[in-house]
Amino acid sequence: MDIDVNLLYAGIIFGAFGMWYFVYGKRNSKLIALLSGIVLMVFPYFVTNIYYVVGIGIFFIILPFIIRS
Repeated sequence: MDIDVNLLYAGIIFGAFGMWYFVYGKRNSKLIALLSGIVLMVFPYFVTNIYYVVGIGIFFIILPFIIRS
């Protein structure tokens, strides 16, 4: 099994953003931040293309700023 280091680093970075969004959403009762945090922490396990990981990650990082709940 070939391990891509770029995917590993991207997963760590987006997982850290996800953890921060999750904690922020839970403390402030912000549903969209909470759900974005969960998605950011989970999706790198299922996506194996680095371009998709970066695209999806950036989308879910920006999403709470677009949708203010």
